[in-house]
Amino acid sequence: MSPVPPKVKPQGSKLQGPKPQGPKLMTKAEVRGFIEALATHNPAPETELSFTDPFTLLVAVVLSAQATDLSVNRATETLFKVAPTPKAMIQLGIDGVASHIRSIGLWQTKARNVIQLARDLEEKHGGQVPQDRAALEALPGVGRKTANVVLNVAFGEATMAVDTHIFRLGNRTGLAPGKTPREVEDGLLKRIPKERLRDSHHWLILHGRYVCKARRPECWRCVAAAWCHYGDKTPAPPPEPEKAVPTADRRDNPSTG
Repeated sequence: MSPVPPKVKPQGSKLQGPKPQGPKLMTKAEVRGFIEALATHNPAPETELSFTDPFTLLVAVVLSAQATDLSVNRATETLFKVAPTPKAMIQLGIDGVASHIRSIGLWQTKARNVIQLARDLEEKHGGQVPQDRAALEALPGVGRKTANVVLNVAFGEATMAVDTHIFRLGNRTGLAPGKTPREVEDGLLKRIPKERLRDSHHWLILHGRYVCKARRPECWRCVAAAWCHYGDKTPAPPPEPEKAVPTADRRDNPSTG
């Protein structure tokens, strides 16, 4: 009987081990525990963007793309004083808007979008922000995430706007893993208890922004760590050594010597 020839590995191929697995998917009970822990820690969460009505909220969210809420608030503090309505924004014009928002990223494109957005609101919606996803997403500079924020914050709907923080959190913790923001959004909508869904948008953003950070999650101070499936939890930093108290100079301490 002829010997069986050895299997030849094709040229250029590489041996591959098992693909790394992400965190195990949380059970629904664990999801509830995770969310309830965040709720107990922050019972009344709010957006960190400054606004006074649906229009100023919409503009602020459009401006917040690739910018921090703090930088947007600095820009809109003066912008909204002179243009708090769609009509006033149109009268201000592209150059006028641009003069207020130069400190934030993509300000030229955003200035054009804000003016066209204001025109569309006046011409198509009577100067009002529509409470309709399709109508919102048809506005310049408005995508699904922005529409979700407006529907949630301005109109009280239980939507989930998946930004970079929520996308990271959903995958890292096992809360709702997904390859795309939409997959994470759909997972969160299905898995988070309905009565907690609207506020969860804020809880998760704030938790990702200040605790479950991208480079070094601060697991040691996470109130929901007991339910999190992230395996490589960051330990607490060592306590800082106490500073030695300098010995008093003899001239300042007459009791010595």
